[in-house]
Amino acid sequence: MVALLEPLEAPVDPVDALRRIAFLLERTRAGTYRVEAFRNAVKTVRALDPGELAERADAGTLQDLDGIGKSTAGVIAEAVAGDLPGYLGSLQDKAGGPLVDGGEELYAALRGDCHLHSDWSDGGSPIDEMVLTGVELGHEWMVLTDHSPQLRVANGLSVERLRRQLKIVDGVNRSLAGRFTLLKGIEVDILDDGSLDQTDEMLGRLDLVTASVHSKLRMNAGPMTTRMVAAVSNPRVNVLGHCTGRLVTGSRGTRPPSEFDARAVFEACAEHDTAVEINSRPERCDPPDDLVELALDLGCLFSIDSDAHAPGQLDMKAYGCERAERLGVPAERVVTTWEVDRVRAWAAGDG
Repeated sequence: MVALLEPLEAPVDPVDALRRIAFLLERTRAGTYRVEAFRNAVKTVRALDPGELAERADAGTLQDLDGIGKSTAGVIAEAVAGDLPGYLGSLQDKAGGPLVDGGEELYAALRGDCHLHSDWSDGGSPIDEMVLTGVELGHEWMVLTDHSPQLRVANGLSVERLRRQLKIVDGVNRSLAGRFTLLKGIEVDILDDGSLDQTDEMLGRLDLVTASVHSKLRMNAGPMTTRMVAAVSNPRVNVLGHCTGRLVTGSRGTRPPSEFDARAVFEACAEHDTAVEINSRPERCDPPDDLVELALDLGCLFSIDSDAHAPGQLDMKAYGCERAERLGVPAERVVTTWEVDRVRAWAAGDG
């Protein structure tokens, strides 16, 4: 079950200290530059012999290494000395607790996540770091859903790149067999006519497909409704991602929701067993509360997802859980509370 990470205590490995700082910065939406300083330092430290790291810490030459600056050098030196780095301790005190009040019971019931990204598309960390953090948070399974080819700005995956990624996923599952499952997935673009931005053959090789609108968000309501109904009715689609496309806060500014007949779209979701995503990113908060209530009344399944683009953002599902619990969404209708075998069966149309 998903849970808050326990605070680190001294002694702490330098890599663990740097990773935890990056995680805490990410979950509180700190600037990318600050996060990258600690993620880059992790790469440098992992490549060093522990003896050399200790020698450099004693000699005060850590900053001579590529990727190590004043702040990261201080963290490393304190960790090597057997102390809890002061910056880590302060950050744990300020940013280590719950992200939001409410939703604790539903958050504790979560087992997985149907929407997250790696550096294969527009995420900031490699697959193994996303997986390692997911395991540390108590996930039993997650679905890797990097973008599809049309979304070039997000480095969407071509057929060939997706094939290569699936082999990586197989390797992850071999190494973690019995402990954690990484499901094969994609966040596929819903094209203008409601078709999907990936070949049917490749979609058929995936465990789960999240489908989202990323282009022509201001399309007239009639064509947008037709577009979305076609997508959620497609047997390859399992989750409708961030359905309105709105932005309510954040560095990208705000964006109004797309216009469409939500009743028609959610009725199609209910008919075809497609889950409506409750996207937990604070800048999206999508769907709005009234649409969550409509989907609930119409009998839809839900997927509370992080849409994480960095490891620390996996914890953002707390925001979605608060909304879902407050709006009366029962845990049994949230697919991210299900065991992995049930998720697989449902996504394959067998459950």
